[in-house]
Amino acid sequence: MTTVLLILHLFVTLALIAVVLVQRSEGGGLGIGTSQGMGSFMSGRGTANLLTRTTAVLGTVFFILSLTLALMSRGTSVRPSVLDSPPAGQVAPGAPAAPGGLPAAPRVPTN
Repeated sequence: MTTVLLILHLFVTLALIAVVLVQRSEGGGLGIGTSQGMGSFMSGRGTANLLTRTTAVLGTVFFILSLTLALMSRGTSVRPSVLDSPPAGQVAPGAPAAPGGLPAAPRVPTN
């Protein structure tokens, strides 16, 4: 189920990117969203409304899919935390250890 949602999420993401790039921005953008780029299919205003609504729908679907995938993958991690693993220089079982799990430091004789 997660794989299907991930693939759907990928397609929605690519469609959202394409629709945003097609829209005409204040600076002109790619300019594909103008009435000249769409031919005589729709007027400039109709094209802008269609692209704006499509962006809103794709953005909503993207947001819902993101939340769904996050909730589905919550708690499925099998890797323990780095803090839960024993230290690299752990003392063999039965040997006395210093507090905190570290081996006791050797005593240096003093004169």
